[in-house]
Amino acid sequence: MIPIMSKSEAAAHVESARIRQGRTWAELAEHLGTPLVWTTAALLGQHPMSTEQARSVCDLLELGDDVAEGLALQPGRGTPAEVMADPTIYRFTEALSVYGPALKALIHEEFGDGIMSAINFQVDIARRPDPDGDRVVITLDGKFLDYRW
Repeated sequence: MIPIMSKSEAAAHVESARIRQGRTWAELAEHLGTPLVWTTAALLGQHPMSTEQARSVCDLLELGDDVAEGLALQPGRGTPAEVMADPTIYRFTEALSVYGPALKALIHEEFGDGIMSAINFQVDIARRPDPDGDRVVITLDGKFLDYRW
């Protein structure tokens, strides 16, 4: 029996097909009718896709059932250390190192004792023109979860 393709291998097939066909992540998200960042994360292996979603995107990208099967698997979430060292990704670590304590203090002041969920969560990205160079606008929108004792 042939083993099920891993999510990372399925993601590599998606990325190759996407690039070779000249498609954007936004086109794939629009095709599926799903949020851009969620779709990109799912296709890179961080979220499970429904069987229908996986089949639909694989049909669009002319990928086989083996890739769709891998995309529908439950992921082991996280990012390898070598990817975390990528300058774009590392900037997020740097930003949270600098602003994380302030954001934590402001969340507690505004909401009380608790955390922002990363499960009941939405994230979006946008480009904002600026005379000094375009700006990257990232919105993190997580449900507040209060600590309950």
